[in-house]
Amino acid sequence: MIVGLDIGGTKIEGVGLVPNSETEIYQTLVTHREPTNKENYEGFLHSVMSVIDEVAKHGDIESIGIGCCGSVGNDGLMQGANVTVLNGQDFIGDLQKRIDVPVAIANDADCLALSEFKDGAAKDALSSCVAIIIGTGCGSGVVINGGLVTGLNKLGGELGHNPLPHFNPEKDGPAVECYCGSMNCTESFVSGTGLGRTFSEKYFEANSKEIMALVEQGDKQAIEHFDLYCDQLARVIGSIVNFVDPEIVVLGGGMSNVDAIYPRVQDKLNQYTFTKSVRTRVVKNLHGDSSGVRGAAFLHSI
Repeated sequence: MIVGLDIGGTKIEGVGLVPNSETEIYQTLVTHREPTNKENYEGFLHSVMSVIDEVAKHGDIESIGIGCCGSVGNDGLMQGANVTVLNGQDFIGDLQKRIDVPVAIANDADCLALSEFKDGAAKDALSSCVAIIIGTGCGSGVVINGGLVTGLNKLGGELGHNPLPHFNPEKDGPAVECYCGSMNCTESFVSGTGLGRTFSEKYFEANSKEIMALVEQGDKQAIEHFDLYCDQLARVIGSIVNFVDPEIVVLGGGMSNVDAIYPRVQDKLNQYTFTKSVRTRVVKNLHGDSSGVRGAAFLHSI
């Protein structure tokens, strides 16, 4: 079987896929999840191996693909991970010491993009899509001419660490320093964590789920702040359209499950694009929480 791992800020999911000889489509043999250990690197590594070991109980592993927050730099060390104990570590090297099968890694958002482009929400795109994760953190994956864009410095899709477009402290709140050392990173605003942070600083302590519950209840402050959040997300997507001009933008992560986001962002998008009548669609992912892990499993096929 081929194995995919989806490593995020809250959980690690492993999936074992096997081919169906009749349909030639891979089917899920086993799925296993565990919380992400973020206390230290050794604890993190142990939690990853625990998931792999559990999946391995169900068959021989042919290859492992990993969708991970962050990326591997030119020095082979992890960079840009919001699971900060990973940064500066030889994660793939440490795994290869423990596993005797090929291991490939890509940003978790790259895996989302690959999965959704192949047979998900962007399957009708001829050659391009961008997938954006808005969950614990924020990142993106870019598919151009049917292939993932990783780039010379392995930074393709590091959307979360670009500055929020059109940042205005009177509108967006005080400037904030990101854990990466830069100011006003997109992740600090349009991630689910960012929504909770900005709302809590302006009104009262609440996380993204609590804020959306207040929106459903008709709370004026929550509705106003959610509209600001959608405006911020539209600015981010507008900058992508102006530069990459993808056919479809797919949203993933916890906030992507908020259906009210899509009409609001679609309506605001033209305010932030050079052409004021863009046809780019902003859509919800098709495969849900499994999209990233499915894309990871297929990394060896690209």
